[in-house]
Parts: sequence; C-alpha cells; structure tokens
Amino acid sequence: MGAMSRKSLVVLEFNELTPRLMDQFINEGLLPNFARLRSESHVFVTDAAEHQDLLDPWIQWVTIHSGLSYAEHGVAHLNEGDKLTEPRVWDIVSRAGLKVWICGSMNVGFKQPIDGWILPDPWSSGDAYPRQLNDFYHFVRRQVQEHSNESAPLRMSDALRFLFFLVSHGLSAGTVAAIVKQILAERSSDCRWKRAVLLDRMQWDLFRYYFRREGPAFSTFFLNSTAHFQHCYWRNLEPERFTIQPRDDDQGRHKDSILFGYQEMDRIVGEALDLASGDTVLVMATGLSQQPYVRAEETGGKQAYRPHDIAKVPEIFGLGGVRDVTPVMAEQFFIHHESEADARRSFALLKDVRTNGTRVFEDGCIELRGPEVFLGCSIRSELPEDSMLDLPGGRRARFFDVFYLIKDSMKSGMHHPDGMLWIHMPDRQHSEAKEKILLTSVAPTLLTLLDLPVPASMQRDTAVRV
Repeated sequence: MGAMSRKSLVVLEFNELTPRLMDQFINEGLLPNFARLRSESHVFVTDAAEHQDLLDPWIQWVTIHSGLSYAEHGVAHLNEGDKLTEPRVWDIVSRAGLKVWICGSMNVGFKQPIDGWILPDPWSSGDAYPRQLNDFYHFVRRQVQEHSNESAPLRMSDALRFLFFLVSHGLSAGTVAAIVKQILAERSSDCRWKRAVLLDRMQWDLFRYYFRREGPAFSTFFLNSTAHFQHCYWRNLEPERFTIQPRDDDQGRHKDSILFGYQEMDRIVGEALDLASGDTVLVMATGLSQQPYVRAEETGGKQAYRPHDIAKVPEIFGLGGVRDVTPVMAEQFFIHHESEADARRSFALLKDVRTNGTRVFEDGCIELRGPEVFLGCSIRSELPEDSMLDLPGGRRARFFDVFYLIKDSMKSGMHHPDGMLWIHMPDRQHSEAKEKILLTSVAPTLLTLLDLPVPASMQRDTAVRV
C-alpha cells in the first residue's frame, strides 16, 4: 500500500439527496451511519442560486468543482465538462504535487499532466485516465446508458474483462454476495431496478482499492442511484402529494424504493467512516436536492420515450454524414456528424418528424451544436399502440417499432436548489450553520481544508470556516 499523505480529503458526492427526507429517515432510526456522520460534522445547507431551468446536476457539480457560477463557467450540458478552461479543485491539488483520485464525478475535465486517476461519470463519451480504468469505465457506461432498454445486448467479452478487472481491483465478498442475491431475486420478482446499487457497490470497491493503495490527498466518490429513484418513485413514497396515484402492484414494489437508495448509501457512509483515519477530512455534498414534481398531474403526467436502438436512428430517419450516435441520459442522445452542414440537414429533417400530427422533436428537445444534434423525444403522454411516425421522404413507420416507453419513467421528482454540505473533521466536532451558503463557496472551502491557495478564479473569502 502506498504511503498516506499527512492530510487527506475525501468528498462523498451523493447526488441530489434531499434534506427533508434525510431528516425524516434519520429521525426514524433508519440511517444510523448518516446520523453519526451528521452528529460529528459541521453541517451546512447550500443554495445553488439558479433559476429552475438551470437546476441540473451537470451544471451544479461543475460549480462545486470550480467555484464558478453557471454564468461564469457556462457548462450547460452533460459531456461538456472539458469545455471549462478554469481549473477545478483536483487540477490545483495536482499542481501542488499531491495525488488525486476522482471516481465518477459528474461532467469532469482536467488539465494534463495530472498526478492521479480520473474515472468520468457514465454519461461522458471520452476515456478514463489512465486508460487502464477503461475496462471498468466502458462497461459501466454502457450499463447505465442502456439501463432502461431491457433488450440491450450484453457482450460476454466486455463482461469478462470487467469481471477480471474487478477481481484484481478490490472486488469485495459483500459485493459478490449482493450480485448473486440480485440475480436470484430477478428470477422470481420484478426487481431489475435495484441493479443501480450493484454498480454503486462495485464502484465503491474500486474507490477503496485505489484509496488504500495510493493514499491520494484529494478524492471524490460520486453516486447517482438515489437521485434516479427520487425522480421515478417519489409518487410511491408520498402518494398523497399527487393526483395520479400509483397502481397497487407498482405501489407494492416501489413504496420503499427511495428509502432503499438512502439505506444503500448509508452502508457506504459507514465504510467511509471506517476508511477515514488520522488527518482525513470526510465531506458529504449533494450538489442540489429534489422535491415532488406535480406540474403535469392534470395532463396525465410526464413520461419519456427512447429509441430501441439509437445506432439505427440515422437509417430510420434518413440522415446523412453521421459519424456516431451516443446516448446521454434517459431519452436524450447525440448524433455526431462529419460536418456542420450534415448536422444542419439532419436537424431540419428531424424537426419535421411527426406522430398523430405532433412533432416528435419539439423546440427545447432538439438542439443544433456545430456538427452535433442533441435531442430527445418530446412526446410526454401515453400514445395509442397503433400510432404512426411520419418520416422524411413521405415514409411511415409504427411509432413503437422505433421508440419504447421507458419503464417507471413518469416523472415524480424534480430538482430543488437546496443541497447538503457536511464536513467531518478529525476532531469530530459538530455545528449547524443558521444561514445557507452559496454553492460557489464549496471549492474554496475544500482547498482551504487542504491548506492550499485559492486561485483568482474563485473567491477566497467565500470559503466557510470549520
């Protein structure tokens, strides 16, 4: 094992956990490790300070890592992290001659050379650094991006490389047992949705392996599964807040799905507390949070459709000059073209695709970005089984031959600007701030905790004191 740095800082990036639910579950005695972490931490509520249409984790995590507001960093979409020119926390730590380990953080980018390891989020299209992490990263990325597509093939060669990598990089007996339990459970019940936490477990094993072996000065560990559960299953957690009620069978399956996500993260918190020792500072940040989504209740709810096979999109819609098609999140994907002219032609064709007289890619759900078209189906209500698509050139196709309704896609959770920041110092002192702090204060706070200078791009005087 590598020698540990004198001071180490670990950031648990648990995307969109909600203060109200955290308090409720802790008070009910359901989250013992979160309860301990909070009781031994300096506790803050963060404010993203953005309008609702800019409350997205791929924006807020860039703010946390850079200390810049959206107006300053301008990174508006997933897979655009490398467009940021200002340094992030890990760039500054590495320049100071200290190792970093960035495990799954959202919308990452970094300046080379960098002393450490970078595992991007599974919605990015690049490679991990160093490339030896790709056997893990590429497999996880495919599973996450295709999680809603039950017909997506699983390539055995990829699975074997992934398994071999895990076995040699920290796979724990507990994770193996959880995988076996999940496989057996899926034979007799509809619990495929729980697979998300298996990826959490495997990524935690990998994080812990490198943390113990290399002793980085600054580490991040990002998880999104519970944020996903909140978007999908808040209706099941608090049905009284919604007009559209869950079906009885659905309620039976998902009443405690959100709690399940919190409890899985609670387990990781307990192991993180055990992992932290000496001068290790353990930070828990959520970026933002969620709240019930009730805006579409009177119109039947907001659902999502996705192509069965995005690789066939260019052929189906008659697009030319396409270099690649890559999924992003939920129903969204990129169409990459050889030239901007090709992208403009595709954009014009796609904007005219209709079903039952309604445009399939409405304004706001399709964007032209140089040689790329970024889009997602804008149909949000359930369609009749015999619905047809009107395609370019006068062609027609059955809508459901091209798209499928994403299971459990009726939105019931939406973003909220409040987030949590808990700072667990070695002395385990507890305090709770009365006032909210801006999200832009997190990055300078992390650097201050590491006794490193805050760059001019960040406002040093916004760092909180603990």
